[in-house]
Amino acid sequence: MSVPRPLDAATVILVRDSGRGGGPYEIFLVRRRKSQHFMGGASVFPGGRLEAGDCDPGLVPYLAGLAPEAACERLQEPDLDPHTAVGLFVAAIRETFEEAGVLLAYGDSGRVLDLSDAGTAGRFASYRLEIHANRMSLGDLARRENLRYGLDLLVPYAHWITPEIESTRFDTRFFLALHPHGQFPFHDSVETTRSLWVTPSRALALHETGALLLMPPTLKTIHELSRYESTAELIAAAAQKKIRPVLPESFADDNCFGVRLPHDPEYTAAALKQPHRPGEPSRIVMKDGRWVLA
Repeated sequence: MSVPRPLDAATVILVRDSGRGGGPYEIFLVRRRKSQHFMGGASVFPGGRLEAGDCDPGLVPYLAGLAPEAACERLQEPDLDPHTAVGLFVAAIRETFEEAGVLLAYGDSGRVLDLSDAGTAGRFASYRLEIHANRMSLGDLARRENLRYGLDLLVPYAHWITPEIESTRFDTRFFLALHPHGQFPFHDSVETTRSLWVTPSRALALHETGALLLMPPTLKTIHELSRYESTAELIAAAAQKKIRPVLPESFADDNCFGVRLPHDPEYTAAALKQPHRPGEPSRIVMKDGRWVLA
C-alpha cells in the first residue's frame, strides 16, 4: 500500500498580549466542526491547504514586506520552489481571513488594516464570505480596497508533516502573527463552530479536563508556547529559531500507542532525526481518550 503524499498547508498562531495588567499573552483557537473528516471536533489554529490561487504570480504586486525570492530563505527551506514558498505565506493570510476573519494586510494608508469602523467591518465580513465560497480572490479584494498583503506580518515558527500512517496528510508550515489592532477574530461557522482567546497554560489545562480536544501538533506547539511570558519574547525567540521538519513516527507497545518526535532517542528516520533534548517531551501518547505529552 502506497503512502499518500502530504499536501502543502499553512496555519497561523494568532497571538495577543493580555489587556489585564501585563498578564500572560493569549492565543486564538477555533474548533473544527465534528463532521469534518480531518481533525473533526479538535481545537486548532486557523489554517488549511495551499490552493493554486495562492501561488498566482499576479498576486506579487499586492504583496508587501518580503520579496518573493526571499520566501524560501524565510521558511528555511532553500530547496522549496519559490512560487510554493510565496504561496504558503499567502495561504496563511487567506486561511486566517476565511476561518478567523482577520486579514493580515496593509490598507491604502500604508498601515495595518483596521476594521474597527462598523461600516468597514461589515464590508470586509462580506468579502470574507465571498472568498470562502471562491466567488472572490485575494487579488480581487486587493484591487477593490487598495490592499497589500503583509507577508512580513508572519513569522515562520514550525514545520509539521502528518505521519505516514494517516490517509489524509499535510505538510504544514506554522506561522506566528500578532493580532492586528482594530480587528476582531471570530470563527466562520462553516468549517469551525467555536473560537476563543486563551493563554497557552489555560489551553493545556482545558485539554486535560476534556473541555478542549488538542491533536498532537497543536498540543506540542502550545506546550512550547507556554514557556514564554509575552508576545515580544515569543516573536524574538521565533526569529532566532532553527526550523526543522517534524514527521511524527507512529508506535504501539504494551497496550499504548502514540507517536515519537524526531528528538526521541528511539526515532528511526535518520534523515529527520534531531539531537535528544533532555527534559523535553519527545512522545505523544493516547491515554484515557486524549493525547498526552510523554
